[in-house]
Amino acid sequence: MVKHIIIWNLKEEYNTPEIKEGIKKGLESLVGVVPGLLEVRVETNPLESSTGDVFLYSVFENEESLKGYSVHPEHVRVANTFVRPYTNGRACFDYEE
Repeated sequence: MVKHIIIWNLKEEYNTPEIKEGIKKGLESLVGVVPGLLEVRVETNPLESSTGDVFLYSVFENEESLKGYSVHPEHVRVANTFVRPYTNGRACFDYEE
């Protein structure tokens, strides 16, 4: 299994509950649509000690599934509609377990 973790920082003017909910719903909707994507969890209520605004934890069958996810049309649509317009920073950590 491959784990894919992303932490985004939102642009200040978009750091709202509505934007965060749109990101969460959009990303979670990809389970069952993108082949090999087994699980998605999105957290949008960080503690004050956090340095990010939105956290994505996703699980893939294998590294090939993760590569396919990055170019899958529905993932690209969600990213371009619900994520990229509102974020200004991203950290990624992928690993195999």
